[in-house]
Amino acid sequence: MTTLTMIARIQDGLLLAASMQESEQSGRNLQEYQNQAKQLFRKLNENSPPRCSLETGPMVFHILLAQGVCYLVLCEGSYSKRLAFSYLEELQAEFSELYGKRLASVSRPYAFIEFDTFIQKLKKNYQDSWSRRHLSSVNTELQDVQRIMVTNIEEVLQRGEALSALDSKASNLSALSKKYRQDAKYLNTRSLYAKIGLASAVCMIIFLYARFWWLV
Repeated sequence: MTTLTMIARIQDGLLLAASMQESEQSGRNLQEYQNQAKQLFRKLNENSPPRCSLETGPMVFHILLAQGVCYLVLCEGSYSKRLAFSYLEELQAEFSELYGKRLASVSRPYAFIEFDTFIQKLKKNYQDSWSRRHLSSVNTELQDVQRIMVTNIEEVLQRGEALSALDSKASNLSALSKKYRQDAKYLNTRSLYAKIGLASAVCMIIFLYARFWWLV
């Protein structure tokens, strides 16, 4: 279930639109989640990962960055990650179509607050049980959500670490893993060549012995 949706400009963290709906899980903590989201917006930059998920208690922030805008949705931890990012993609497509050309000119918070009407409609579609089953079957082309970076929001907010730094760490781990595979392949190849060389030497000795044994 989606609880809180917020849209902000990456450049300066300016809030552009928002929509919220209390649930049993979020209830009294909704204000706290809003504050976390606002802190998060201030840490974004163009080098931040385009998609990530941040765990915060029983809830999860799912984030999509596109064309200078951050689209954020707060969901219950059990809510489908695939549906959450499908929701954000639809949100991004509509928002970009309506306000993309005006994005750079606005300076006041919630300049596009009327977008809440579309957000509410989209939320209802994703909360409807039939729609959820339908979307689960038709969104097979959505980016593999299992590869989206997942971390705890406290790692970002309390340590003051930018999301771009986390993405860099993920990239470094990927590079180290690739280097390990290359080194392992190189060592295996050397080992194979060594075995081939030994076998060739043995064969040569046998050949020479068979050819000249009568001279002994």
